[in-house]
Amino acid sequence: MEAASPQRQFSPLAFFLLLACDSRTQHGRPSNRTVAVQGFQENSDNIQVNTDTRSCKIEELKKCPFAEICWYFTESWEQFRISGRIDIIDGSNPDAVKLQQREKAWCSISVKSQLQYLGPNPGLPFISEQPIQDLSIDSSTGPVNALCLLVLDPYQV
Repeated sequence: MEAASPQRQFSPLAFFLLLACDSRTQHGRPSNRTVAVQGFQENSDNIQVNTDTRSCKIEELKKCPFAEICWYFTESWEQFRISGRIDIIDGSNPDAVKLQQREKAWCSISVKSQLQYLGPNPGLPFISEQPIQDLSIDSSTGPVNALCLLVLDPYQV
């Protein structure tokens, strides 16, 4: 993990990277999507990604918690494929420390990002009379139920 460690020098936009995240469906077929990295967990190489609990990737990862991300650096033309086990941290997690990590992740994202968790289920078309900017959220009340923190614990780069 040293090659892609948090100590490596990144451009200022490095922590809003889009990664391809691959998991498996219930039939063992690949399921790939783009995710935005929120950063590294403190004092570790674990990679954090916020996602929606209503997305199909949550059920896929519950059945098979192993995933791979592909991280490409345009300036150096380097690509890293990082394999690891995903820890799913939603609002029902019994671990108080993990719930604090989830709350910290919630507080670190913009209100616009928070609002996406109030929208329709991921994968469904957005058909609404109410424009998203008309929705409001009180960030101080903590994460909404739909927020899920995924933590990739890498074992191979």
